[in-house]
Amino acid sequence: MSRTLEQVLADGIRDIPDYPQAGVVFKDITPLLADHDGFGQVVQALAAAGQDDDGNPVVDKVVGIEARGFILAAPVALALGAGFVPVRKKGKLPAATYEESYALEYGEATIEVHQDAFRPGDRVLVIDDVLATGGTVEACLRLIRRCGAEVVGTAVLLELSFLPWRERLGSEQITSLVSV
Repeated sequence: MSRTLEQVLADGIRDIPDYPQAGVVFKDITPLLADHDGFGQVVQALAAAGQDDDGNPVVDKVVGIEARGFILAAPVALALGAGFVPVRKKGKLPAATYEESYALEYGEATIEVHQDAFRPGDRVLVIDDVLATGGTVEACLRLIRRCGAEVVGTAVLLELSFLPWRERLGSEQITSLVSV
């Protein structure tokens, strides 16, 4: 019997209380990743954010944000017939990079992309696992645009609706499969 996407997501995302610290409820997606059929449904649902109304791909590249975004973005890129571009934490890419820093709850972080990752005018879909405050996605979008590429949209597995990411990302096109 086939399951709806909602059932797949409900079955595949479990709460881990007090991880990585007391008071935090971690959303663990490893059961979903281990479910071949469910994972396939999620990949197709995320890929839809990079398709037109007729199901034709409208992107040249799919960006995955380190680290769990890689797991989702690579198969989405394959499903769309697009290239995959990793956006990594500072110091992890071997060639010349552009970098963007952003504020965390306590401190700052920096992400990078290879300077030659995009051609001017490339249409790009950004994929990540969880959208929380929006800082990482915002920095990623700045990187892509700095390279001369066009952001078609961002698709995430899970959005934390109780955090203020919408204020930060404004009118950006965001697709989320689950909102908690």
